[in-house]
Amino acid sequence: MSKKIIYIVAFIFLVGGIISYNYYQKIFGKAITEDHVLFVNATDNLVDVKNKLEKFSNSPDTFLWVSARKKFSEPKAGRYVLVKGMSNNDLVNMLRSGRQTPLKISFNNQDTLEKFAGRIAAQLETDSIALLTSFKDKAFLSKNNLSEKSVLQIFIPNTYEFYWTVSPEKFRSKMLVAYKRFWNESRLQKAKKLNLSKDEVSTLASIVQKETAQNIERPIVAGLYLNRLQNGWPLQADPTIIYCVKEVKGQDYVVKRVLTVDLKINSPYNTYMNKGLPPTLIAMPDISAIDAVLNAQKHNYYYMCASIDKIGFHEFAKTLTQHNRNAAKYQLWLSKQGVNR
Repeated sequence: MSKKIIYIVAFIFLVGGIISYNYYQKIFGKAITEDHVLFVNATDNLVDVKNKLEKFSNSPDTFLWVSARKKFSEPKAGRYVLVKGMSNNDLVNMLRSGRQTPLKISFNNQDTLEKFAGRIAAQLETDSIALLTSFKDKAFLSKNNLSEKSVLQIFIPNTYEFYWTVSPEKFRSKMLVAYKRFWNESRLQKAKKLNLSKDEVSTLASIVQKETAQNIERPIVAGLYLNRLQNGWPLQADPTIIYCVKEVKGQDYVVKRVLTVDLKINSPYNTYMNKGLPPTLIAMPDISAIDAVLNAQKHNYYYMCASIDKIGFHEFAKTLTQHNRNAAKYQLWLSKQGVNR
């Protein structure tokens, strides 16, 4: 074979090798330049994904080329954790299979179902309206003996794992399962000893939740309200009055001071006018508030008033005379602070 032919063959192999190498690099070479979380919406197409890749990929255009070679055209929505060094081939396979990574969803106590839906929607692909519609679904509520006001109790504040694309219905179902698991035999037995249903415990816990933010005080407050319940006294719980005011004035209305006129609001949630627990919970109680009711402290307190000596805590009293002194002291302090509403 002449040298000329050898050179031609060598050149062909060289060019072929370069082409093969480039082809291989496009498909299997390192494309992702940093660890990143990629969110693909249900409405995204390949070009949308390519645009999202531009800041952390060294070859976003090549992603489209590889997708075409692999006959991939419809990315599945999801939250994808991308690792530095991943290839376009890895990326296409991940998006084709929908192999997304779940995320942890956290929430604390929320005042209303609407606020809760907004809090969750901020962490998932779905929107708050879809979530709210699911929570208020009549068939779901009827099946589980719930109402639009009581359904808030099935959402126990904690951290949960979900896929970013979880549907409102699946989210709701998983929360219901967690709620039933939360109410284990031990908690149910404690509720029974108090002569309360789990719904009633949640209702009382929501009042305790709103009455004090101090976990150390919650068993004391719970014990005080249980004393009133068991002796047929009205609860006279200010948080229920604030709930009534907000039902009239709107959820954004700020109530820093309960007025005498507020105590006359005609509502089943007015615990000054009605004995016993209100019809449903008034907010979402957290676990500490629920367990405070189930493990309430036994004492002889029947009255409580915010403390001016230890802000954030309360003064407890066994007699009305003692309570009136505490209340007068607190009302005077509020007036001096200029708190009229």
